[in-house]
Amino acid sequence: METLFIYIAKSSGLIGMFYIAYYFLLRKETFFTANRWFLLAGLFTSVILPWIVFTTIVWVEPTPTDFDWSRIPMKPVQEESFEINWYLVLAIAYITGITLFLVQFALDFYNLNRVIKGKTTHQQADHKFIDLKENIAPFSYFNTIVYNSSLYSEAEMESILEHEKVHSEQYHTIDVLITRFFCILFWFNPFIWLYKKAILQNLEFIADSEATKNISDKKAYQLTLLKITTHENCVVLTNHFYQSLIKKRIVMLNKNQSKKWNSWKYALVLPVLVAFVFLFQMEVIAKEKNQSTKIEKSTTNDVDVYKIDKNTTEAELKEKAEILKEKYDIKTTFSKIKRNSNNELIGLKIKLQKGKEAETVTEVNSSEPIKDFAIAITKNDNGTINIGIVTQDSKANDKLTLSNNVTSHNIHISDDTHIFIDGEKSDKTEMDKLDPKDIATVNVNKNNDSQEIRIITNKQAKMANNNNIYINDTKVDQNELEQLDQEKIVSVNVNKDGKTIRIVTKNGSYNIDSKDFPAPPTPPEAPDFKMKTPAYPPLPKAPKAPKGDPMHGDQKAWKEFDKKMEEFDKQMKKLEPQMEAFDKQMAEFDKQMEPFNKEMEAFDEKMKVYDKQMNEYISKVEKENKK
Repeated sequence: METLFIYIAKSSGLIGMFYIAYYFLLRKETFFTANRWFLLAGLFTSVILPWIVFTTIVWVEPTPTDFDWSRIPMKPVQEESFEINWYLVLAIAYITGITLFLVQFALDFYNLNRVIKGKTTHQQADHKFIDLKENIAPFSYFNTIVYNSSLYSEAEMESILEHEKVHSEQYHTIDVLITRFFCILFWFNPFIWLYKKAILQNLEFIADSEATKNISDKKAYQLTLLKITTHENCVVLTNHFYQSLIKKRIVMLNKNQSKKWNSWKYALVLPVLVAFVFLFQMEVIAKEKNQSTKIEKSTTNDVDVYKIDKNTTEAELKEKAEILKEKYDIKTTFSKIKRNSNNELIGLKIKLQKGKEAETVTEVNSSEPIKDFAIAITKNDNGTINIGIVTQDSKANDKLTLSNNVTSHNIHISDDTHIFIDGEKSDKTEMDKLDPKDIATVNVNKNNDSQEIRIITNKQAKMANNNNIYINDTKVDQNELEQLDQEKIVSVNVNKDGKTIRIVTKNGSYNIDSKDFPAPPTPPEAPDFKMKTPAYPPLPKAPKAPKGDPMHGDQKAWKEFDKKMEEFDKQMKKLEPQMEAFDKQMAEFDKQMEPFNKEMEAFDEKMKVYDKQMNEYISKVEKENKK
């Protein structure tokens, strides 16, 4: 999570840098199209460059590893204090902000769609024109141009349409959507909102500059800009003919073209980007020569040490776990292993467990490589074993929580102890005769006031592996079966071949094959239709009406339209027999479906009964489980 926030901070800084460069160097220049690509390039550079890291490897002499781990004291149990995870708090705030702005974006898109959807459009070349009656400012959205022609004169409409056509032809809507997307991602950064304003202003400068090239009266165009200022009804996610920058637009229209040599200003951003890379995207990695990652042990007989450092591999972790299991019967689990780009350990969770007597868990999660630490095993004079996590210095590893010491005691066998070997009762004499190599598992249980020792030999364990044992419908091994409290057993079922054993306990779940389990109803089969679903006859395409009305519009176009409509009516009359045949086919199809529909209704009623039976069955099982 820390890495994510560092990335966001770098991207935000680059966005601010590009905006400052535009504001002080390019804002007053008339390189409108070049400014457009500069601003867009700034956004994409801001999100891509922080991902690029240049690494340099420096080889150093290996650190001496003759430290006497056995001299490190095993620290006592320490309770963890409550600490606020500020990264989590910031993440929640960040995601909340994104969610709110996404909701706002969805509402804006809905409002835009409501304005455009269902309206009559007129196609002209690559543009679609929508003439509304609402008092709304002219705007364009991709190739759709929306306006209210009743509010403007013919000359004013010419200026407006030329302006909006530039927005449409140059795909300025894409710029608007990209900017909006960045505002959602970087909503907390004030520069992104200034950046958005700069992009929208520059798009208007582009449209004004290109539109005036096709209009003879430049002064009339500027007067149209002033007239549009009275209309404040604007639709978001679009390019407006009117933005709140009329004065700036008029100034830029009358400004002399910038000299070409001023384009050198664009290159000034390159040294800043290079400085950013050298300051934040260069990583120096120090690697030791001839590193050895073998298991390191203490030179004394009282302490065994298993060292772990940032370069320890998964294979070496597995080797350590196997040795601890074989020598001390300590189950060691390594999980949540995380590495950086240099394959160094930055995250690791260690769980050490000695039967049911002792357990300790240690976890590290950081963006930096872990510091050296070790699993230390000490043997006391009384036969007890201490397990702990230790580090080289007294300060310990600030990325690791010092784990609790755990102690495993030797078991004293009293005379009244019940000993079972492979499920049969035995005694201490027979147990002493066993070769330790032949023992698979040893379990010590306390049953009421007496103590039990249950031993499974390798031979019995191998035989048990051939059987399928289920306790409360969960498959278990022979070891778990031996530990089961016999007083809790409700029933034991063995199948004919003797290879499957099913046991149900008092607190367990009942088998799904119980006689009380309700049977679901069988759904009806769909009828074998003699006919396919009838297809609707193809209809001729109706001609489009010309612009204007029949009285004041293009008379020639309207006469041509009338002829096309007569032809359309003739074609529709020819289709009347096919339409009648389609209606008859649909009636026949519905008739065939009637028996199936009745069966489905009956099936729905049976399903209601089945649902009721299932609820009663589940309630019964829950009551039995609580007993």
